[in-house]
Amino acid sequence: MTERGGPEVLRPAELPTPEPGPCEVRVRVRAVALNHLDVWVRKGVASPRLPLPHVLGSDVSGVVDAVGPGVEPELVGREVVLNPGLSCGHCEACLSGRDNLCSQYKILGEHVWGGYAEYLTVPRANLLPKPANLTSEEAAAVPLVFLTAWQMVADKLQVRPGEWLLVMAAGSGVGSAALQIGKLFGARVLAAAGSEEKLARARELGADATVNYREPGWHRKVREITGGGAQAVADHIGADYWQDVIKATANGGRIAIVGASSGYEAVTPLAHVFYRQITVLGSTMGSKSRLFEVLRHVEAGRLAPVVGRVLSLEEAARGHELLEERAVFGKVVLRAAS
Repeated sequence: MTERGGPEVLRPAELPTPEPGPCEVRVRVRAVALNHLDVWVRKGVASPRLPLPHVLGSDVSGVVDAVGPGVEPELVGREVVLNPGLSCGHCEACLSGRDNLCSQYKILGEHVWGGYAEYLTVPRANLLPKPANLTSEEAAAVPLVFLTAWQMVADKLQVRPGEWLLVMAAGSGVGSAALQIGKLFGARVLAAAGSEEKLARARELGADATVNYREPGWHRKVREITGGGAQAVADHIGADYWQDVIKATANGGRIAIVGASSGYEAVTPLAHVFYRQITVLGSTMGSKSRLFEVLRHVEAGRLAPVVGRVLSLEEAARGHELLEERAVFGKVVLRAAS
């Protein structure tokens, strides 16, 4: 990416093969999954002062190809998944297991070069073993969305058995992950999406009920289904449906918001928030440690990445078009030539 703009600014280019530094490894990329974060960075909405050129891509699976000084050589040849969060490793937040609150926190593909490539280098601390039951494409579809959804549903919302969890944009990567995590913790999941096809897929994934948020007054249907509103809400759509999300939340309910794909500037009906005692929780990514727990559930078959479309690395621009068209249920993944 040499400039900001539409998908057409993503172009193949020949770049030098990176060399791993101290405590780093080089990974030969097998697959990289796309996120809406990639779209925001490409447009300049996120990290607008990022130096160009830039290589996008937060979610990577591959094989360790070389190691730098201080890294055990036996890692070469190991199949791995990369944790997309980067932090200093020595501040109070990092040492307390809250590395995503580090003042130097960065995300692979947003703040540093990412995985739309054949090779990349990352700190040794960002390696996790690839679950043996997943293909490379499936493994690439796990890290960012499941880490984000885990913190949102398990850590922030702390969903409990029997509660209603409303998952907005359930057809997205984060949404499909949040749906599964909600079911893992015993919640009743109400999946919201913008098409009947996506709602049907959400039911196949385990949703107890569904609602189309493009229908006028959809929040009233949520309140009818749940008997007064959802006790917990997982949202990353933002501005377009924010007021209805609040109205769909039960008295005393909790909303966790991890993004704003439809826009950051939302109008909040404060009377609903204070009078009905609704809690709004901001959430970004999750602690590195949480991905170990997620991958154990994935390997045991209790959680599963949802891959909607696989393209070649050279088709990155088409992948971005599919994201912006919201044309895919689950993740769009690019397969590297390796």
